[in-house]
Amino acid sequence: MEWQLQDAKNQFSKVVQKARTEGPQVVTLRGERTAVVLSIDDYNALRADRRSFVDDLLGGPVWDEDMAEAVDGRPEWTHRNIAL
Repeated sequence: MEWQLQDAKNQFSKVVQKARTEGPQVVTLRGERTAVVLSIDDYNALRADRRSFVDDLLGGPVWDEDMAEAVDGRPEWTHRNIAL
């Protein structure tokens, strides 16, 4: 179901209840679809297989010895080393 923003604001508890029982509720602003109210079950289903930012960072490439040596062997740069 679609709700105009003003109606969604005035009947927010009804919007939430319908999201829980009937599925996602679309909110429009000046006739344009702008937002969606989801039940927590629908939201959790969307997020179920997504990795977090931390998972992505920790899941990066494994540093073998060559990579570690290349990083350790680079010169130390600070803002004082950079000519402006």
